[in-house]
Amino acid sequence: MGILDVRDVNKRFGGLQALGNVNLSVAENTVHAIIGPNGAGKSTLLNCLVGKLIPDTGSVMFDGQSVLGRKPYEINQMGISRVFQTPEIFGDLTVFENMMIPLFAKRDGSFRMHAFEGVSHERGLIAEAEKMLDEVNMLDKRDFHAGSLSRGDKRRLEMAMCLIQRPKLLLLDEPTAGMARADTNNTIELLKTIKKSRDITMCIIEHDMHVVFSLADRITVLAQGTPLVEDTPEKIKGHPKVKEAYLGEAA
Repeated sequence: MGILDVRDVNKRFGGLQALGNVNLSVAENTVHAIIGPNGAGKSTLLNCLVGKLIPDTGSVMFDGQSVLGRKPYEINQMGISRVFQTPEIFGDLTVFENMMIPLFAKRDGSFRMHAFEGVSHERGLIAEAEKMLDEVNMLDKRDFHAGSLSRGDKRRLEMAMCLIQRPKLLLLDEPTAGMARADTNNTIELLKTIKKSRDITMCIIEHDMHVVFSLADRITVLAQGTPLVEDTPEKIKGHPKVKEAYLGEAA
């Protein structure tokens, strides 16, 4: 068993079989990529992993606990953070103010009415936020309004907001979507740094094969809601089933 285990998951939307008998195991402290052509079921599977969707049958276990039916803040408390395809930040707040938001979250998903609880606590939170911004090379933009940032910097900020919560599992939904190549390469390097410096597991949904093969330890290929192949990047490259799924013809 891995830190994340999906067993016999099926999900239908009316007459559409979105996921069919999906089995997936993600080993701890690895990067596991989920790829597939449009309509393969990647987003449906991701939404099942965070409890947003409940499968018709099957189980999704994280660190020995079911994620099914849990509220978003409960998923977060379990140690799962999610980076969305469109960065989820507060554009009218500064970069630093965005960083403080996850530090103020209460266990029930609400927020503290008062930002700080004493001078020493305030200094500790500020230092923690600034350390995280430095780790993602955003400290020089501490006082920028988040809405004015480039797509790449918005993504870095969102990752920092996730990482400051010290998750065990980071789910990334198309983390380089809409980015210029330079920002994509910077994001790859950031994720490599995170992988080396933290005890963290990452699960990535991504269309850009350059990103996938640069980061992943293992890859699962979906087609029409069903896993075709799961293997190392080296063995996925050129695999006839993968070529058939993407190109529509057997190699």
